[in-house]
Amino acid sequence: MSWTGSAELGVAGDLLADTAPVRGDAGTWRITLPRSWDFLMPSGGVLMTATLRAAAAELETPALRLVSASTVFATPLQHGDLDAAVTVLRKGNAAAQVRIGLRNAGSTEPGLETIATFARDREGPDVLGAAFPDVPMPADCADLLDDAPGNAHRKLAFFANFECRLAHGAKFWLPGWEAGAARYARWFRYKVPPRDAAGRLDRLAHPPIADTMPPALAQALGPSPYRFYAPSLDLTIHVLDDTQAEWVLVSAYLRRARAGYATAEVELWDDARRLLAYGTQTMYLKTIAGTPPTGVIAPR
Repeated sequence: MSWTGSAELGVAGDLLADTAPVRGDAGTWRITLPRSWDFLMPSGGVLMTATLRAAAAELETPALRLVSASTVFATPLQHGDLDAAVTVLRKGNAAAQVRIGLRNAGSTEPGLETIATFARDREGPDVLGAAFPDVPMPADCADLLDDAPGNAHRKLAFFANFECRLAHGAKFWLPGWEAGAARYARWFRYKVPPRDAAGRLDRLAHPPIADTMPPALAQALGPSPYRFYAPSLDLTIHVLDDTQAEWVLVSAYLRRARAGYATAEVELWDDARRLLAYGTQTMYLKTIAGTPPTGVIAPR
């Protein structure tokens, strides 16, 4: 795996302020995104959040809250002024479905497209079928933002927005690490916590940290001359519960990589073992150096 950054960690951004939509003509919104959410380019998850902020503003119904969304990334976007076009497909008492297109201001390129469902809480069964991963709590995990040479976390603006601790997997920038299961888990805490009016972690804060799945592939491949980066082709999020906690565990699992693409999934948990969200995506694998390994079967 490889990340290429241009600067050391800077000042943390404010997700709510940085993705705030300003109303334009009917159904249109302007978001001015700073570069503080960049990897090589703006985080796909943050761009997804920007579309969802525009959708929520268009709906103007706080009781309708995000339950699911799927974004397709058609053309890479730059930070700066972004234009969102919101179409409300249906708005009922219990739920609303919305489509949002996002592009750089003044561009004719398609940018990205999000389909989202917002809904009210309703009466129904309460069942948890997933198990909390066997990982330590944040206080018992190593800080990922260390000063070791080669630590790419410190070179990417995106990570300046978080405290980040390693829950499962290797520190790829240190010698002596080995390949393992195609899993990687990190605890994230927003330095400027995005909260809703009830003091809960904003549901729209989940896409940025969910869109961090490539290290699961790197863990499975192990040390080698092969270097890659993995832009998102799509990202889907299902929001399952709420929390007032600060730390969120992002536990990623790679199911398959082949033919230049990879599919992974992610679970988001708080430190009270509450499952907050589930996500999945397909990534485009771009080789930077070396030859892609083949025939790798990662341990379960």
